[in-house]
Amino acid sequence: MKTRFLTLILSCFLFIPGFTQEKPLRILMIGAHPDDCDIKSGGTAALFSQLGHEVKFLSITNGDAGHMDMGGGMLAVRRNAETQEVARRLGVTYEVLDNHDGELMPTLEIRKDVIRKIREWEADVVISHRTNDYHPDHRYTGVLVQDAAFMVGVPNIAADTPPLKKNPFFLYYQDHFQKPNPFSPDIAIDISSVIDQKIYALDAHVSQFYEWLPWIANDPDEIPKGKEERIQWLKSKRALAPSPSVRAGLEKWYGSEVSDKAQFAEAFEICEYGSQPDEAEIKRLFPMLGNLEK
Repeated sequence: MKTRFLTLILSCFLFIPGFTQEKPLRILMIGAHPDDCDIKSGGTAALFSQLGHEVKFLSITNGDAGHMDMGGGMLAVRRNAETQEVARRLGVTYEVLDNHDGELMPTLEIRKDVIRKIREWEADVVISHRTNDYHPDHRYTGVLVQDAAFMVGVPNIAADTPPLKKNPFFLYYQDHFQKPNPFSPDIAIDISSVIDQKIYALDAHVSQFYEWLPWIANDPDEIPKGKEERIQWLKSKRALAPSPSVRAGLEKWYGSEVSDKAQFAEAFEICEYGSQPDEAEIKRLFPMLGNLEK
């Protein structure tokens, strides 16, 4: 009875002159592996989700090489299961494509797959790697997304999936690589309020953060055994203070009073491909910025 009453009230509001129901944004975050989106943008994804918008993580490879003791199909299945737990913890959708980890190439076939995925999600915003990243899978994922950026609107390419009528806003994840061009924090998001949720999401990737990544990095730390102790250890590794350039980006969007207090942030560089929104449109596409008084 209560649900029917609330539905009736909402329906009445929809017919009030001047009342508009804003359509939820559709955000697509693309990573090379089944943990990249989480690392680079998990906090921002949590904020989008809290605001009622739709977020999808897409991994271009299945992660079947990312472990020291197991690999192939068994590891791919394990890592896919981890992504679904991340989806539950962050309130997002997570999809993993079946391309081999460490062997990704920017082929026409995979480009068409990326075009289809962007179209199917009807993405307003697409975020992925820059093309000068250290990892070949990251670089080629960046190339694939760049190559798809214009083609998502071309009907005769990947013609089995309807083209988008409007080009999405494309951005890059933050990285520290300097050549040929350093990362530019055009948009910086204060994720301090959701840092624990982000770390809890990363914690779902047991195969990575407590096994593979410490091993490949020769990390001398002993991995804690207890659940809470592991999460606190992971937070000490992954929740880092903003760099000076990112803090400057925070100040641009939030003002100095907020930016000075921000403990954690995620930053994104605007890609020259795709739509090029003005500041007002950026605030609409990143509504965690849209209500801020500067």
